[in-house]
Amino acid sequence: MLYWLGENFRDLWGPLRLLQSHLMLASIGALLAALATFWILRSRSMLLPTDKGREHAAQGAVSKGKPTGAGVLFIPVLLVVSLLTVPWDPYMGVIYISVMLAMLAGYLDDRSSTSWGELKKGTFDVIISGLVAWALIRGQSNVEVWWPLYAPKMGAEAALDGTMGLLAPFLLSSWVYWAGATFLLFVSINTTNCSDGVDGLSGSLLVIAFVALGGILYGVVGHVESARYLLVPFNEMGASWAIVVTTSLGALMAYLWFNAHPSQLLMGDAGSRPLGLLLGIFSLETGNPLIFFFVAFLILANGGTGLVKVLMLRIFKRSPIKVTCPLHDHFMKEKKWSPTQVLLRMVIMQAILTPIFLVICLKVR
Repeated sequence: MLYWLGENFRDLWGPLRLLQSHLMLASIGALLAALATFWILRSRSMLLPTDKGREHAAQGAVSKGKPTGAGVLFIPVLLVVSLLTVPWDPYMGVIYISVMLAMLAGYLDDRSSTSWGELKKGTFDVIISGLVAWALIRGQSNVEVWWPLYAPKMGAEAALDGTMGLLAPFLLSSWVYWAGATFLLFVSINTTNCSDGVDGLSGSLLVIAFVALGGILYGVVGHVESARYLLVPFNEMGASWAIVVTTSLGALMAYLWFNAHPSQLLMGDAGSRPLGLLLGIFSLETGNPLIFFFVAFLILANGGTGLVKVLMLRIFKRSPIKVTCPLHDHFMKEKKWSPTQVLLRMVIMQAILTPIFLVICLKVR
């Protein structure tokens, strides 16, 4: 909407030209999402269901009775602001609908008297992930990707004149990409959901991951010269996705204001599941699916151990993983860390290691 205004009415009023700047739109999106989320969480949190507590969770008793499912309030804000600030694309529309469906499923689980079973949740997650993966392919027969520690070879003509204009692309069949993207999105949804158990933890780890992904989408794959210099495929939608990232950051920052220890409300499945879906989408849109493991390694380790343990128990009736899952529960129960210690130590590890991993991913090729 705002981009369209700048494109069609810039001659009527000069300053409207600014609305064609993706950086300006990203700033507007972050500010609008933060202000709107803060207002709606402060004024409408009494409408949310209350947390029922989890029997074996370290913070289960503390969380019991707090408003939960806050995602049903701030995810729509995030999507509406994205529609306002991001240049329109029909495939993005499919993805927005999918994020909304993930939020609604999570909210129905949050307000249900009994938690949805693993099969019901898993089936819905696979369907949503598959739909989003299809939208990300955009009707292409092959999808170009890039990998860490590997750079494509230059063509003969480019090698002779010293340019980097002709690169041999690494292409994946659309079916192979769809299967891999569906799996990655499924993992991202569920590991993010499992990481939401300590005040501020999931939101803070997502903030760090989103900042890294936003920088890559805007300044690397979304910028022609940077992409050429770093030998990565240029993504013409990269800057548009960066606007969605900053909008998500604005909403997350406002939510963390209320979720800081001791929290006033919880995002619930209505927040963690669509945010996990967005995390996977942003990672895939960088063109390197493995970036998910670089920017969200603590989310993956924290929530992923629980998923692997449950899978092993279901298949083999036993699991070699002997730690309490998710890992934040292990540190609080076994290591006697306080919730604040868990939050700060995990955030410090993620904040220090993420840029190191990204430099290796982008430059050591």
